[in-house]
Amino acid sequence: MSESTLPTGAPEEVVTKALIREVDLTAFGASKKIALITIDNGLDYNRPNTFGPQSLKELDAAITAATEMAVDAIAITGKPFIFAAGADLSGLSFVSDRQQAYGIAKLGHDIFRRLGESKKPTFAFINGLALGGGLEVGLHCHYRTLASTAFTALPEVFLGIIPGWGGATLLPKLIGPEKAVQVIVGNALANNTMMKASQALDLGVVDRVFQPVDFLERSLYFAAEILSGKTVIDRADQSGDDAAWERALSTGRQLMLKKYGGAEVAAPMRALELIAYARKATLGEGFDKEDQVLSDLVMSDAVRASLYSFNLIQKKRKKIEGAPKAALARKVTRFGIVGAGLMASQLALLVIRNLKVPVVITDLDEERVAKGVGYINAELEKLVAKGRLSEEGARRLSGLVVGSVDKKAYANCDFIIEAVFEELEIKQRLFKELETIISPECVLATNTSSLSVERMTEGLAHPERVIGFHFFNPVAVMPLLEVARTTTTDDATTATAINVGKELKKTMIICKDAPAFVVNRLLTRFMGEVTDAIDEGTPYDVADIAMRPLGFPMTSLELLGLVGPGVALHVATTLHNNLGERYKISPTMTKFVESGIRTFYIKNEKGELVADPKALALVVAGNTPSSAEEVRLRALRALAAEARMMLDEGVVSSPAEIDLCMLLGAGWPMHLGGILPYLDREGISEEVTGSRFHAPGVASLPA
Repeated sequence: MSESTLPTGAPEEVVTKALIREVDLTAFGASKKIALITIDNGLDYNRPNTFGPQSLKELDAAITAATEMAVDAIAITGKPFIFAAGADLSGLSFVSDRQQAYGIAKLGHDIFRRLGESKKPTFAFINGLALGGGLEVGLHCHYRTLASTAFTALPEVFLGIIPGWGGATLLPKLIGPEKAVQVIVGNALANNTMMKASQALDLGVVDRVFQPVDFLERSLYFAAEILSGKTVIDRADQSGDDAAWERALSTGRQLMLKKYGGAEVAAPMRALELIAYARKATLGEGFDKEDQVLSDLVMSDAVRASLYSFNLIQKKRKKIEGAPKAALARKVTRFGIVGAGLMASQLALLVIRNLKVPVVITDLDEERVAKGVGYINAELEKLVAKGRLSEEGARRLSGLVVGSVDKKAYANCDFIIEAVFEELEIKQRLFKELETIISPECVLATNTSSLSVERMTEGLAHPERVIGFHFFNPVAVMPLLEVARTTTTDDATTATAINVGKELKKTMIICKDAPAFVVNRLLTRFMGEVTDAIDEGTPYDVADIAMRPLGFPMTSLELLGLVGPGVALHVATTLHNNLGERYKISPTMTKFVESGIRTFYIKNEKGELVADPKALALVVAGNTPSSAEEVRLRALRALAAEARMMLDEGVVSSPAEIDLCMLLGAGWPMHLGGILPYLDREGISEEVTGSRFHAPGVASLPA
């Protein structure tokens, strides 16, 4: 592959320049000179430096120039706040053959390794964010400093690939197998966790951490001490013993199996293979192996699917389809939450931490209110104990919460969300009562998971200010927020809700006020097929593992325990009443609810999940069992049929929004791409609906 050639159809590369200057270290305590390369794409910190073919060529030329200069060492640093965010992945989906994929992998290695093989000492002054190839270029250098505010990571496994520009080989040799597995596999599978500077230092990824205010000066002092011999960095032998390597690789494998519900997924498997290979391989052999593995992965549907998922999430965080102009949003200076139960308390905590405005919570009696306020304060104390919040900060946030049993406390609120019992008449009465207290501009939002938002507005003087605002549990963790407009919800209300959602750091979709919105409608449909199979006579353990090959983090019945049979049955009943017989009311689930069964699985004395004998005794089973494969196919076909109906009904405006909802609200595996591209690839979309949801090549190899 030519150094300047992009794959056909790929967007034009934003070139990261490599600027070079000579720095005299005399003032830093050494009669030495260093060539300082600064990588900078000319844009602000919102557009990080990346390495595409042309950018790599720029760096290569700078390394050549530095090598030829009369200097004692070479250093590389980044633009303000940013070192480098790694490879430019925008063109990866357009790679059409293995030779092209191999060329991309080898090009990065050929250039980065020049820093490691340089006869002049090389330094990476990592002044800001360093991800993927950004960290890898630093690993090739002989020494590394890091700004205390910077975050670093090797996120490739999260994206369906591997650290393919040296990371999978260099890191195990630098810090040992167990730490390398943590950084390359463990952190990536933990929702792409990044290392803080202190963690990178403790692990041995970097040699020194300096404050950003004088980071470059301190880094130059460090380089001067190294070059003058005042400071020596000892690199311990990390070859270790067999047991350490076996333990590390076993840990990585267990992390993968836990993340993907027992399924073996290519990216973490190949990353572990490379880590194991690094133990005895030379650097050159390790880099060659990385080239081969990266080429294999790039030419797979899994990488296209992972990149589709990642890019979709990033795009939808910034742009929400159908959102009114932001200028229409009203300012929210006081927030109300009706209810003081767990969901309401979680919402209150989220609001005070992000909006930092007074929050009023109410409930039926003082005991319930006190319990809700107590939960909020206890969670703030936990944050203090973890070092994520100061004691003073916790006191300020705690002081924002006002508990009351009198709804008149909502009089000055600008935004109120209800989180009361899931019954339409209760919510209707509540909104009518609130209308007599609040201003006409105050937004009334409902966290309902299945009820009609429009029907809640019946009899209201201002139905235009009512909107669905559906969070997922746990509120602080789940990133999706479904915003449901009724036929009367106005743009000012919607814009205000969207603005609040953004401040709460949620990823949102705007949907039609349709039964169960998006996630619960699809989840209930597919869960219904599993419970229907059990009701028909399929053994629970056969039906429960039906979706496991897809890589879900939990089985269907484990998810049922998380949601709760009561909630699941309520949603299923609502959908049955609104959408018909395809949503069956399971006799087994009915018995669970009647008997107070809250989860199908319990833990035994060994801490293992086992079926609760009480739950098993309540299963109402027929005599027509199915295989796991049959259950999986019927569930996937049902999802395809339901998704098509939702699009036809205009519940959302595009297939991508269904994909986003299932990725962020239902845990659809990232490596499968969205649910609809997966159904397209498997041929299920056309089998069930007669057509694909997406064009060929979306989240898959080029057609």
